[in-house]
Amino acid sequence: MNSEQQTFSAGLEGVIACATRLSHVDGEAGRLIFCGHNAVNLATTRTVEEVWFLLHHGRLPDETELASFKAKIETLGALSDKEVTLARTLRAGEPLSAFRTVLSAIASARGYKPWLNRDQAVVEEEILALSALAPQIVEVIHGDRAPLSKEGNNGYAERYLWGLTGSQPNADLTRALETYLILTIDHGLNASTFAARVTASTGADVGASLTTAVGTLSGPLHGGAPGPVLDMLDAIGTPENARPWVEQELGAKRRIMGFGHRVYRTDDPRAITLRSVAEKQNGPRITLARVVEQEVLAALAAHQQQRSAEQGKQKRPLRTNVEFWTAVVLEHVGIPRELYSSTFCTSRIIGWGEHIREQLQNNKLFRPLSVYSGPPVSE
Repeated sequence: MNSEQQTFSAGLEGVIACATRLSHVDGEAGRLIFCGHNAVNLATTRTVEEVWFLLHHGRLPDETELASFKAKIETLGALSDKEVTLARTLRAGEPLSAFRTVLSAIASARGYKPWLNRDQAVVEEEILALSALAPQIVEVIHGDRAPLSKEGNNGYAERYLWGLTGSQPNADLTRALETYLILTIDHGLNASTFAARVTASTGADVGASLTTAVGTLSGPLHGGAPGPVLDMLDAIGTPENARPWVEQELGAKRRIMGFGHRVYRTDDPRAITLRSVAEKQNGPRITLARVVEQEVLAALAAHQQQRSAEQGKQKRPLRTNVEFWTAVVLEHVGIPRELYSSTFCTSRIIGWGEHIREQLQNNKLFRPLSVYSGPPVSE
């Protein structure tokens, strides 16, 4: 078959690259499923450790199993003194880049080797360990100090927020962050997860696979919008300025952050849930954010209707995505906006780890084909 007869899917859109039991993004119905459970229900009633256990074992834990798993994650998530020094040495620059560098350096210092032909149980422990370290890595990078002692903490989410703010957060703030972390723990075969699985498929060490995943977040098209959403709200300033600002941005054909999603054809369930969390917080951004959301949705609907009329085909509506209300929630709980991508990492690294583990269990090297578009072969 010559290149003229071949077709390809740009961005691999619509291509099924693997099977996974971990999560399902039902874009038509606006549902997110984790191992057979509705992710919204999990996010509003469970802890990070319970959902992590679910992804790892395929079922929710009982009380004894949960206590054991929580203790294990806290133990694995402790940096050694040498690793704290290493993290402080490498913390310069943008926080997410520093996180990527420190994660890779720790894996290297621990001597993690390619997983192929090694004891699977040992490799899985390495995955759990690196994933569990994320909160302390971010804490050291942010504070340029050793992690605080957090005796009597209530788990992963509280430890993370405690480390960044310097004091034990109250239950409402912890619950708000926990809801966000669970909602973003996994999300099908997105760019970072696919990248992690591709690297793992080569037999690479688990540190390399996780570092690959973090690297994808340096691009603003994947997981990078919550910070810019706050920049947008800062620029708008007051509810009265919302409509003219939106019209100006759309008129200049600039992208408005926090709206539209590659998969969802209806409301993003994560955005709806986080909107509810934000409204309960009743922080200073809520009124402005509500008005901006409505003005943007109305303007985008009119824009899509006009395009449909001009092109003679239906254009799908653009809805609020998870990042719009994430920005409001994370600001309220006290996380600096420069750490929003790092905070996303502390959640999604759990999903990445479980996808890497799944890849190892039934591995096949990823090797898609390409369509040659160069000049004809000269004889």
